[in-house]
Amino acid sequence: MQSDEITIRIAGSIVMSENPAATLRSWRQRLNIRQAALAKKMKVSPSVLSDYENGRRPSPGIAFIRRYIQALVELANVTRSIDLLNQQTLSNEPEPILVLGEYVAPVKASEVVDALRAEVLAGSDMLDWSVYGYTVLDSIRTIYALSGFGFYKIFGSTTERVLVFTKVGLGRSPLVAIRVSQLKPRMVILHGPKVVDPLAIELAKRERIILGLARSISESEIALKLQELNQTHLS
Repeated sequence: MQSDEITIRIAGSIVMSENPAATLRSWRQRLNIRQAALAKKMKVSPSVLSDYENGRRPSPGIAFIRRYIQALVELANVTRSIDLLNQQTLSNEPEPILVLGEYVAPVKASEVVDALRAEVLAGSDMLDWSVYGYTVLDSIRTIYALSGFGFYKIFGSTTERVLVFTKVGLGRSPLVAIRVSQLKPRMVILHGPKVVDPLAIELAKRERIILGLARSISESEIALKLQELNQTHLS
């Protein structure tokens, strides 16, 4: 794995993380870089770095994260830990995309809402819009496995699709990732949370994305219901 690839991978996992500081710490440990060595490289004290990694300071800003990743990757290149990481686990990580499919005919967003028994949180005025595909994602695996470039894989052959995120905490991370991505889905369904972070709803409104919450359907039913919509339009 080359330096630019691991940089993108780390940055992507931070974007998708509910806890960016803990994700930074996790990558440092994974690359076997000592905190003192990284602090020296960044020209900050070890105590400052420790405070950021353990959430004792406000969430690190973009400038700090950029410096952290750059220093981390440079040290990892020196210690050859990137090569070791490539040999060990990357190819064995679970696939974050659970199901990806395309529709043979346009499917109304309202049909998806009905099929998944979802509550519409944003975009109720856009339910007549059509989607042409669907992707079901394990949000926890997505945090660790999809890089900035890898995030594009979830869109299949079209962005005019519904993305369903399972095992969601508050729903903020998926919407933040979509916000910073150049590609935007037409619709997002969150599965799992009892309460959705207001920021997620606000981001969906700003991006003109239909946002729904599915709570009364099991995770195992989601793909089946989405696939059944294909059969409905074939008959």
